[in-house]
Amino acid sequence: MSATNRRRGPGDVHAEAVLGIAVTVFVFGGLFTVWAAAAIGAEASGQPAPHGFAPIMCVRLAVGEYAWPGAAATVAVVLLIATYAAIAALVIYKVRRRPDVEVDRAAPYLAQRKDLRNFSTQVVRERARRFGLPNEAAPGVYVGRSVPHGHDIWGSWEDMHVDIWGPRTGKTSTRAIPNIVAAPGACVVTSNKRDIVDATRLSRERHGKVWVFDPQQQANEPATWWWDPLGYVDGSIVRAVKMAGRFTSVVRPEHARADAYFEPAAEELVANYLLAASVAGVPITEVYYWLTRPRDRTAMRILRRGGHDLSADAVEGVCSSPDRQRAGVFGTAQQMLSFLTAPSVTRWVTPGDGPVRPRFDVGEFIREGRDTLYLLSEETNKMAAPLVLALTAALAEGAENTATASPGGRLPTPMLFVLDEAANICPWKALPDKYSHFGSRGIVMMTILQSWAQGTAAWGEGGMAKLWGAANIRVYGGGVFDMKFLSDLSKTSGVFEPETLATSRKSTQLIGGTVNRASRSEPVLDEHDLAAMPRGRMFVQISGAKPVLARSVPWWEGPAAEEVRASLDRYEPSAAEIVPPTTVTATP
Repeated sequence: MSATNRRRGPGDVHAEAVLGIAVTVFVFGGLFTVWAAAAIGAEASGQPAPHGFAPIMCVRLAVGEYAWPGAAATVAVVLLIATYAAIAALVIYKVRRRPDVEVDRAAPYLAQRKDLRNFSTQVVRERARRFGLPNEAAPGVYVGRSVPHGHDIWGSWEDMHVDIWGPRTGKTSTRAIPNIVAAPGACVVTSNKRDIVDATRLSRERHGKVWVFDPQQQANEPATWWWDPLGYVDGSIVRAVKMAGRFTSVVRPEHARADAYFEPAAEELVANYLLAASVAGVPITEVYYWLTRPRDRTAMRILRRGGHDLSADAVEGVCSSPDRQRAGVFGTAQQMLSFLTAPSVTRWVTPGDGPVRPRFDVGEFIREGRDTLYLLSEETNKMAAPLVLALTAALAEGAENTATASPGGRLPTPMLFVLDEAANICPWKALPDKYSHFGSRGIVMMTILQSWAQGTAAWGEGGMAKLWGAANIRVYGGGVFDMKFLSDLSKTSGVFEPETLATSRKSTQLIGGTVNRASRSEPVLDEHDLAAMPRGRMFVQISGAKPVLARSVPWWEGPAAEEVRASLDRYEPSAAEIVPPTTVTATP
């Protein structure tokens, strides 16, 4: 049982406590009421004032030693009794009132207004000013409103976020869309659906240039531009190794390797081929062409001419290995780059033979600091996911390098990454290690997952725990039924000790008996409360503060509602006509 139990918990008191309050109010309030009425009547009729101590005056009045001072006192006592009765009714109502939303009964046991001062609008805005942001910019990344006080909760422009929301619980409408619209600088968004693009595109177009990477036609976006992954490699074996690892991590996460030899060897071969293609200035599709011809020595010759002798030796070693060994390495490498076989994908990473299209420049995107990039990929058919991950990582790394060279070691304007469906389409294996460091560079990330298990599938149990621990703001939005995760989350909600009563009497005893009072520790929110968290409520853990129960605020209740609707009208009219789902709004 938890603090949301109907029989006890926040907002409930025992019957004897209510009776005690009532008796106290009636006795002392009644004595004072009679005395005050007598004083008013005495003053109005010119009679002697009553004794200054109300109980003595009432005793003297009862035994006839003091005369009631006329009609004025009678009128006064009626008015005062009515007032006192109204106050008593209000007190009892407040004591006995239950919140309309059952989980809200836990709010008094969680963070209060003073605990959240460092995350209030005023304090976070002061931090934003110190970072050089103007007053009209959003003070930070919006979280929601505390229950029951209704004060806004913000993360600053150096706080990192991890969200876990079950399906259809409102993560896009309450966390992603409002913060994308309000982002003061460059913004990078990953998703497996077009709704984020449709809802925020108009706002972002007014802010800067919009790029939509859509190889699988999630948003029916034509390939009017292209990005060269080999531009990131830029003749560096270190970067080639990173790029190969990012491609591989989508096909098979590192913690789930199936083969101890072929997969590492294939990844090394892919890295060396990426380096060769970068040195030669050929499209990335040439790498897959080389992989289908194990006896082709073209890449090896390019590497030797470019001065990369060790990489050339590594390629020659694989090409000269026994047939079965060579076939296993090359076959595994082909699987890792199988996404390059889809023309719908490769047209986004090659210049093509048609009209000249602009090339996406990672450095220019970061320096401009106002543009938006949407990266879309299907959740199940992950042909585009390796490129989504590679481009996301290239942008984050480029932003980190730019921040390091900037005054104060931060980006002049914060850069927001909203990594929706990150575990499926952007499982960057280095993300947990880099997470907290990004915040100090003005690179703010919000990683949104559907469950803890989804995170462990991408980063392993240790990596997911590291990612969760590196976040300053951790949001659970309901809809999850992983009882181990919910049990661990419940332990962070704190404990309270409800009073319990036990009455015992002998079988021959008609009245009386023994009443024992005790208490026991219980979680403020247990796993059943968290599993049943209603839409519109969030359990938020904040570094340096108690956890808080918050109300999520969807975009249609925010300041950008008209702009989002206008964006939907323009880019997806059918979505704009859908009535937003009802959210829980009641508070105690």
